[in-house]
Amino acid sequence: MKKAMFILNPSAGKEKAADHRLDVQFTLEQMGYTVDTRETEKKGDATHFAKEACEQKYDFVVAMGGDGTINEAVSGLAEQEHQPLFSLIPLGTVNDFARALGISLDPAEAIEALKTGSEKWVDIAKVGNQYFMNILAIGQIAESTYEVTPEQKTKLGAFAYFIEGLKAITEDAETYFEIEHDHGEWKGDAKLVLVALTNSVGGFEKLAPEALTDDGLLHLYIVKNAALPAFIRIAGALLIGKLEKDPAVEVVHTTKVSINTSNPLSCNIDGDEGCATPFKIEVIPRHIRALVPPEIEVK
Repeated sequence: MKKAMFILNPSAGKEKAADHRLDVQFTLEQMGYTVDTRETEKKGDATHFAKEACEQKYDFVVAMGGDGTINEAVSGLAEQEHQPLFSLIPLGTVNDFARALGISLDPAEAIEALKTGSEKWVDIAKVGNQYFMNILAIGQIAESTYEVTPEQKTKLGAFAYFIEGLKAITEDAETYFEIEHDHGEWKGDAKLVLVALTNSVGGFEKLAPEALTDDGLLHLYIVKNAALPAFIRIAGALLIGKLEKDPAVEVVHTTKVSINTSNPLSCNIDGDEGCATPFKIEVIPRHIRALVPPEIEVK
């Protein structure tokens, strides 16, 4: 009998996980799995559960929650000898990894799609002893996202991050960066540095329009000057997938990057606070065996 581990965050999606719990369990049983359901109670639980699934050679891991829960689950799967099939049911504010994989943001549709999905090996990235699937961000704007409260996310959704980012931009603070990559180095003052793995970042599906989930590349964006007028122009470029063309943005496609700053800055990893500079980032190509909807051509 095939074994599936179902990891859910009961507080995700305005605490709607309970509404979908039985549907996920029933669907997995229909697919021929015995189901072991685990609920997260604190930070790190999803990582612990997913790692256990690898060690005990489970066939399938399904995580239900927001980007933070999904990041934890992927971190538990990362660099393990046994790689179960992995999929997710999105219940978060932004759901970037689901967007990038073409998984429906409607939980009921995402659950139904488990029955007909196809396998695809996708990239993740490693920074220090942490992993990410979507984005690493460094700078005053990235740090401002920590100010977003659960109440703001509930009321305003992704717009809450935009508001806090706007506040940070008006402070006009820049940081001196030293960045090394496959093609050389960049040194100078920047407002924001983004390292993207997929085409969906912060709910914007055109930030890195050419990024593929299995291209083996990190897509590095250096925003050199984002005072309010420039930010408005950059935001417009982002919305239409033309960020690479903006004169205030330096873009590099690389397999690894080393980042140092004049003062230590903590990074934002998939929406949560990560390690502080200096650090190195490397892509781990085609590492996670994901289940994706067959009718959608995944980038």
